[in-house]
Amino acid sequence: MSLLSNWPAAIAATGALGTAAFGLVDALKALPGGGLSRAGFKFIREVIARLTPRAHYPEGSALSRASILHTLQSQWINGTAEGDQVNIAKSLIKLRLIPETAPTLATATGVDSGILTQVAESIATGQALTTQQSDVYGRFDLLLTTLLDQAYQRGDQRYRNTAKFAAIPVSIGIALAAYYSVKPATISPWEAVIVGLVATPLAPIAKDLATALTNGVQAIQSWKS
Repeated sequence: MSLLSNWPAAIAATGALGTAAFGLVDALKALPGGGLSRAGFKFIREVIARLTPRAHYPEGSALSRASILHTLQSQWINGTAEGDQVNIAKSLIKLRLIPETAPTLATATGVDSGILTQVAESIATGQALTTQQSDVYGRFDLLLTTLLDQAYQRGDQRYRNTAKFAAIPVSIGIALAAYYSVKPATISPWEAVIVGLVATPLAPIAKDLATALTNGVQAIQSWKS
């Protein structure tokens, strides 16, 4: 029973190791170029490339492709809320909506090119949109949001998977460093490697699993008494 009662603490400690390893890997986003975050940002980069034709917005412009990507990557690295990132990306793309870029944006979002061009002309001249133009512009806004949201969702999933995989050797390294600093007689170096290996996948469920085991031990003890 004493061994069983120690399991919740061991699981919680192992999960904490995995969380710490993931935190160290996540901190690598501060490296030049974004570190591992580039694995996820590529999906956003691909969508932005489709939505930002280079013509009419030369390099150095606040609305150039390079400037927009730099802004979005900065927010990505800093961990800005995903919804806010999508809204900012959408606003920057919509600011680029002019008659010359409308056909490219219409193709990317699947709306009528001619009417979206008319929408761009009306916005540029301050004219009110017709009912048909408002309908197409609304569809453009919705489809643009969908494209960007999909890119951010895929990017976030790719980054998390990459970071979790990279956290495994980090957690193994921490476990081995702890072993050699303490050198406990109860476990071997290979067992320390196993602890580091399972720490990262265990981290998301460690708290719930430890709580469940604690409740189980208490239930068994209550029946025994």
